[in-house]
Amino acid sequence: MLKAGDIMTKEVIVVHPETEIVQAARLLLEHHINGLPVVDQQGRLEGIICQDDLVTQQKKIPIPSYFILLDSLIPLTSQKDIEKALKKMAAVTVGEAMSTDLITVSPDTELEEIATLMVKHNIHTVPVIDEGKLVGVIGKEDILKTIMPA
Repeated sequence: MLKAGDIMTKEVIVVHPETEIVQAARLLLEHHINGLPVVDQQGRLEGIICQDDLVTQQKKIPIPSYFILLDSLIPLTSQKDIEKALKKMAAVTVGEAMSTDLITVSPDTELEEIATLMVKHNIHTVPVIDEGKLVGVIGKEDILKTIMPA
C-alpha cells in the first residue's frame, strides 16, 4: 500500500508570509504547481497559498445580501465574512491571502486517505508533516502518477 512518504515531493518550494503576491504567482506558474506552503522563519507551517487564493483577487467585490422582514434589514452574509473576502482581494503579501485552515497528513498516511481528503475538501495541495516539521507536499499530480504503469 502506497503512503504519503512514497509519493510526496520532498524538495518543497516554500514562501514566507511577507513574500509578495506577485512572487508567489511567479513561483506557481514557473514550477507548474497549484500551491505553496507558507512557513515562518523557523520553518513552521503557517498556511498555504494556492492558485485559488490568487484568482480570488480578480473576482467582483461581494455585495452583501439582505432580506426585509417587518421593515427590518436582515443580512444573509456576516460582516466578518465580507471583511475577510475584501482583505483577501486586497492582499499584497502571501500572509494576507493564504489559507490557514490546513489539512495535513503524515508520511504514513495511506494514498486512499489522501485522495479522499483531497476530494472531500476540494484541495489540490496537502502538506506532509513529520514531528511538526514540513517534510513534503502532495499534489494531485503526485496522485495521478500512481495510476501510471511503472
